[in-house]
Amino acid sequence: MALAKIVYASMTGNTEEIADIVADKLQDLGHTVDIDECTTVDAADFEDADMAIIATYTYGDGDLPDEIVDFYEDLADLDLSGKIYGVVGSGDTFYDYFCKSVDEFDAQFALTGATKGAESVKVDLAAEDEDIEKLEAFAEELSAKLD
Repeated sequence: MALAKIVYASMTGNTEEIADIVADKLQDLGHTVDIDECTTVDAADFEDADMAIIATYTYGDGDLPDEIVDFYEDLADLDLSGKIYGVVGSGDTFYDYFCKSVDEFDAQFALTGATKGAESVKVDLAAEDEDIEKLEAFAEELSAKLD
């Protein structure tokens, strides 16, 4: 089946867990999944995948995490036409700009020519049962877009 590349940034482990939930569901659906922390890969690695997925948290008052800024900037230079993308992430509703980094990555992916495979999923802190259901549905939608 298809290769899904998931890149994540996680400070507390919440976003890594979100990425793992999506990865597990995609594997259950028969896809090959490659999951990496954002500082260990290049944005160009998405060129080899059928599905490009970002899992990020939002830092402070709506900021991208420092460790994913270079990846974010490099993403805009890619041509990912023919690829499916999706964005998930965690944030804290205490802040004014809840999960703003998810929206920023969604907009950045749109510049690459990739096709949005599912609506983004935003999780308040750690994934609860309802969030897990949404993340699994997200993975199913991405998978269905490839067929």
